[in-house]
Amino acid sequence: MIALQDIKTAHERVLRVAVQTPFSYAPKLSELSGYEVYLKKENLQTTGSFKIRGAFNKIASLSEDERAKGVVAASAGNHAQGVALAAKEFDIPATIVMPETTPLTKIDGVKSYGAEVVLSGSNYDEAYAFAIQYANEHEAVFVHPFADDEVIAGQGTVALEIFARCQELDAILVPVGGGGLISGIAVAVKAISPTTKVIGVAASGAPAMKLSFDAKRAIDTTSVRTIADGIAVRDTSPQTLDYILHYVDDLILVDDEEIANAILYLLEKQKLVVEGAGAVGVAALMHDKLNLPKGAKVVSILSGGNIDVTMLSVIIEKGLVKSYRKMKLVVTLVDKPGSLMHLTEILKEAQANIVQIGYDRTSLDLKFGDAHVSIGLETKGKAHQEEIKARLKAHGFRFEEEY
Repeated sequence: MIALQDIKTAHERVLRVAVQTPFSYAPKLSELSGYEVYLKKENLQTTGSFKIRGAFNKIASLSEDERAKGVVAASAGNHAQGVALAAKEFDIPATIVMPETTPLTKIDGVKSYGAEVVLSGSNYDEAYAFAIQYANEHEAVFVHPFADDEVIAGQGTVALEIFARCQELDAILVPVGGGGLISGIAVAVKAISPTTKVIGVAASGAPAMKLSFDAKRAIDTTSVRTIADGIAVRDTSPQTLDYILHYVDDLILVDDEEIANAILYLLEKQKLVVEGAGAVGVAALMHDKLNLPKGAKVVSILSGGNIDVTMLSVIIEKGLVKSYRKMKLVVTLVDKPGSLMHLTEILKEAQANIVQIGYDRTSLDLKFGDAHVSIGLETKGKAHQEEIKARLKAHGFRFEEEY
């Protein structure tokens, strides 16, 4: 196992490319959760994720001969960019194997750092198997995303920066997928401040490490499904599990609904774009998942900010509906001149802003002479929505809410 000195050595290396990301108090989240909450904003890191730390430290630790043969990695996300940028810094060849389903934007992002991209397999596990084979055939070094001591030491440098800003902490919340980040952080924390709790937070749709933590042995799952794709790891690494069982105090789960709430909260209240994996700690704080005394001083690590814009738009849209700031109605009215104008006048009087509208007179469930109007409204809360529905009923309109 690595020690604190390995992490300190790694920190000296990684500062060549990594920035010391902001660390700040979060007053609104503190008030909401009942804890004294601080955020370590690795979503603002070079490449948008902490992964550059471990990738760079691994490549920096290689001999000149090893570097000359190049490096290989398998990833569809943050690790891919970390390895590509680290390889570029050392001016060595890098090959990143990505699943064939990887979006073009992610492929272009890796290529922008000068790495060669090879598409293989329909998922990460198939891409990983091909990458191992490719590395062996080309005598290149395979850079594992988490099951590697040099990578773990690099990720642990996050903890050094936290303690440089805040020495007395009750707990640190760390996203958990493969376990590389929490392994490195836990080693550093227990060496610097043994009483500080290290709490891992995983997605309930990717529970392999949680199951393994509870059973004290490696347990793999058959599938994963979560919006937190950065921690969507199917199989447990015995190497990182060993660190976790030795150093980590607790490991908890949050579901996709809770993660989405945290993403939207960070965007709206903290002005931070954070991916699902990076938001799990905040999700745990928001939904009272922690077994800590109120008022405890807690740091949540926002591990990355590379969220797909399509996913972000869905989260925003659903969040607006859940918080009563948007409502969708299907109103049935008589299909005659003036009916739609009458409906919009009622909505105008209720000060509801129409943002989407559709008109359907051909659905089979409609009586002849009727029409469905699907309408999206911006509203000002639950009371406002109740007022709108009351006005429509008072004027004889039949309608259903869409969720």
